[in-house]
Amino acid sequence: MKQIIYTDKAPKAVGCYSQAVKSGNTIYLSGQIGFVPETMELESGIEAQAERVFRNLREVSIASGATLNDIVKLNIYVTDMSNFAIVNTIMAKYFTEPYPARATIGVKELPKGALVEADAIIMID
Repeated sequence: MKQIIYTDKAPKAVGCYSQAVKSGNTIYLSGQIGFVPETMELESGIEAQAERVFRNLREVSIASGATLNDIVKLNIYVTDMSNFAIVNTIMAKYFTEPYPARATIGVKELPKGALVEADAIIMID
């Protein structure tokens, strides 16, 4: 059985998907871009977008009854790999050791012209 997770503290879905889905002790967080939840507008620049991505993931995690530190797998997508160090530095403000497994993938483009997106898998007891 799956449970749909929703919070108004993160951007609402702009397509046919849920912010997150819980099945058993696993929570699948959909990709978050740098949208401000209240306006559904992108933050400006890579630093602000990366900050917003992790804030949005945090809010969806909290709505699911978990925290960012419960993430076991994190995928980050960037449109410019030269921004890897910036995104990595910002991520370090939101996570503590032990860090989740992670992939950072360079992509041609992201929805709505975003510069960075991240999705995650959470495991809870």
